[in-house]
Amino acid sequence: MSRLVEDYAFLADLETAALVHRHGSIDWCCFPRFDSDACFAALLGGPEHGRWRLGPVGRGELTRRYRPGSLVLETDWKTADGRIRVTDFMPPRGEAPAIVRIVEGLAGHVVVESRLVIRFGYGRVVPWVSQVEEALVATAGPDALLMRTPAATGGGNMTMFPTFEVRAGERIPFTLTWFPSHSEQPSLVDPDEALRETEEFWSAWASRCTYDGPYRDDVLQSLVVLKGLTYRPTGGIVAAPTTSLPVVLGGVRNWDYRYCWLRDATLTLLVFLKTGYTEEAEAWRAWLVRAVAGDPDAAQIMYSVSGERRLTEWELDWLPGFEDSRPVRVGNAAAAQLQNDVVGEVTDAMYQALKHGLPGLPAAWEFGRHQLELLERRWREPDEGIWEVRGGRRHFTHSKVMAWVAFDRAIRLSEEFGREAPIERWRRMRDKIHSDVCRQAWCEALGSFTQVYGGSELDANLLLMPLVGFLPPEDPRIRGTVAAVQRELAWDGLLRRYRDEQAVDGLPSGEGVFLPCSFWLVEALVLEGRDDEATELFERLLSLRNDIGLLAEEYDPDAGRLLGNFPQAFSHIGLANSALCLAR
Repeated sequence: MSRLVEDYAFLADLETAALVHRHGSIDWCCFPRFDSDACFAALLGGPEHGRWRLGPVGRGELTRRYRPGSLVLETDWKTADGRIRVTDFMPPRGEAPAIVRIVEGLAGHVVVESRLVIRFGYGRVVPWVSQVEEALVATAGPDALLMRTPAATGGGNMTMFPTFEVRAGERIPFTLTWFPSHSEQPSLVDPDEALRETEEFWSAWASRCTYDGPYRDDVLQSLVVLKGLTYRPTGGIVAAPTTSLPVVLGGVRNWDYRYCWLRDATLTLLVFLKTGYTEEAEAWRAWLVRAVAGDPDAAQIMYSVSGERRLTEWELDWLPGFEDSRPVRVGNAAAAQLQNDVVGEVTDAMYQALKHGLPGLPAAWEFGRHQLELLERRWREPDEGIWEVRGGRRHFTHSKVMAWVAFDRAIRLSEEFGREAPIERWRRMRDKIHSDVCRQAWCEALGSFTQVYGGSELDANLLLMPLVGFLPPEDPRIRGTVAAVQRELAWDGLLRRYRDEQAVDGLPSGEGVFLPCSFWLVEALVLEGRDDEATELFERLLSLRNDIGLLAEEYDPDAGRLLGNFPQAFSHIGLANSALCLAR
């Protein structure tokens, strides 16, 4: 039976994450960081690659939900003999990372199984399992996992298969804790105390949300997801907690998203600023300054959660991939790409941070100035662009527009906040880029701007032109571009990034619609005064979330299923921004 991305729930402790299938199996988890080797990799293979299934023997009917404003997952099971509830969560990081699962009897009696298959090294390394006092310890190389539970444990072939009965009123907890194999065992985790503390953490965090407009619950759910993708020790924000979930089933468009893209993290920062989460914004800005420290000329478009630069891409040939989608990749070669648009996003974030009351950070402005000096020389060069194409560099219109944004926001920083800058030179540069885009990216035959200079193809990122202020939404060229994008890139009312059969990205065609692009269309429609259309599209996009409010990167309208890494920060950023735009 095929699996669906939307069958999964997301748990996080602000340093790493786990994905839980609706049938109770944790099929993906990396310890101790988002980008560490997985100890459960069944998501990209089978049960033999590591998983932890907890639920009724023979299964049954189920419903699930997050407790409001949190990543505490509750799954209610109903069988012929009774009902149970399984509560899954990861306590915000304390002494050691842990997964806590509590089985509670609600009615009658239910026979429950806990099938624990630990495979370190992305499903390749079988651990040595031993009984140490009241706990089971699985060890291999640098990693160890400690299982504590009052339920009976046992099994064979390096797999634990305890089965037990739960009656109404009974609570059976399980805690699985990671620790370095050379260290002493971590302290006992009290499951009920950990649950109380986790709920208190999320309740306090959710209460800080200042947004109180339409779709508030939907916005808050997306903000919780974005917070869950934050690496609290450094402030870095990952694009997704997974690698190699395909955007084409059976295809090769499988990438590792467990890293911090400056672009994606910057957009997350802006959403946090708009909704009152200034602490997260400050932490990210501090992460940025540390990550790019050193030679500013060598700044990358992405880093690890701690700021490491080496993200070497390689393939895990022992994993068959999600729905046989190969190769499974770890690392990301896009770290070495040239993407000129990133300077625009980062400079805009610096400007918005000050507009929202964050204190100035001299090191951030120093970095920003140097990047602008580089951009003065580089903006005319072709690059790989926002979509990180692997078909060769081109003169992407979006990259040029965002170069204009970089100088526009830098000028505002100087004028409004007194930042020292060669402002007259930057004004000339801003005007030069604007004129260049309007001349070389406009296609009279299409009545639209185009994906690349002198081209005839469209790109959904052209919708960002009015959103960033490059031209007003009432400009006939913008109206023509919005109409052309809707006409040429729509698939069942949703937007593709571009026509991938044109091979601009150097890869086989066939991907679905890219959900952030449809959220951009919502905002573009609002700016044109087409509020009813915008609301209808936004509510259609809300309906594409899974049953607990999560979105992936893409969607296949024909198959009616989500595609790509999950949950995806870019999509949840788009949801929150669109709701705020509709509210305005």
